[in-house]
Amino acid sequence: MPIDVERALSAEPSSTPISWGHKDVQLYHLGIGAGVPATSPDELRYTLESRLHVLPSFATVAGGGMGVVGGLSAPGIDVDLTAVLHGAQHVQTHRPVPVEGSATQTSSVAAVYDKGKAAVIVLRTEAADEDGPLWTSDAQLFVRGEGGFGGDRGPSSGSNSGSGLQERLPDHETRRGVREDQALLYRLSGDWNPLHADPEFAALAGFDRPILHGLCSYGMVLKAVVDTALDGDVTRVRGYGTRFAGVVFPGETLRVRMWREAGEHPGDGSAERDGAGRVLLAVTAVERDEAPVLTDAVVTHS
Repeated sequence: MPIDVERALSAEPSSTPISWGHKDVQLYHLGIGAGVPATSPDELRYTLESRLHVLPSFATVAGGGMGVVGGLSAPGIDVDLTAVLHGAQHVQTHRPVPVEGSATQTSSVAAVYDKGKAAVIVLRTEAADEDGPLWTSDAQLFVRGEGGFGGDRGPSSGSNSGSGLQERLPDHETRRGVREDQALLYRLSGDWNPLHADPEFAALAGFDRPILHGLCSYGMVLKAVVDTALDGDVTRVRGYGTRFAGVVFPGETLRVRMWREAGEHPGDGSAERDGAGRVLLAVTAVERDEAPVLTDAVVTHS
C-alpha cells in the first residue's frame, strides 16, 4: 500500500527555515484581489509597504508554500499527485504575522483517515520564530484510490446550516470578482501547478479551462470577512477553516454570505480567550447558479 499509516504517523517531523518580506506579502495580497480601487485607504493596508498589515491566510504561502509539499514527502507517504485533491484547510494564528520575518516551519502527518475509496491525509505545519509560535496550519488532502485499508474514518464533516444561523438572512453579504488573470498572479506566490495556467493541462484533468487555486479563493474570502465584518483589522482573526466544495474559474464572481455568532467555542482554540466570536460563511459562484465553493467555513475572531 502506498500509504504506510503507522510509519507516516510515527515519523519525525521535518523542519525547514523560511523567510519572507514585504514584497512577498504584497504579492500575495495582490494575488487574492487586493488593490481595487488602487488608492483606497482600505486597500493600501494590503498593498503599500508603509501601511502594510498581513492577512493570516498568508501562512499558506509563507516560504513559498512548501508546507504541503514537505508533508507529501514524509516517510510512509507515496501517492500519485494527480490523485490528490485539497479537501480542507485550517489556519490558527498564535499572534499577528509580521510583515518581515524568518521562522522554522515544521511539517508532519497529523492523521490518516480511511474514507473507503479514498484516504484523507492531514498535513500539519507549524511555524515559530525566536519569540515563539506564529501559526499552525492543517491541510486535508483527499487521495483517490488509497482508502479501504481498515483505518479510522475520522470525524464527519459538519455543516453551517446545522447551527440554525442560515435560517435567517445573513448579517453581511458581499461579492468578490475574480479577475481573468487572478490565477496567473496568485501562482507567483509558490503554487506552480499548471492546472491553474495551462489550458492543455486543464483539459487533461477534465476542465475546459484552467481553474483558480482553492487557496486563492480561501484568501479572497478571508479578506472579504476582515473588510466587511471585522472592521478591516487582520489582528482580530484567530482561526479560519473551510472545506473546498467546488471549483472557481477566473472571471467568475464569488458571493460571500456571513452570519455572526457570539460566544466561546471549546475545541477551536478560542475558549481560553475572552470575547471570542465566530463568523460562519457560505461561499458560492454567482454565474453557475450559486454552485458551492467553500462549505463549513468559519472565521474565529476577537
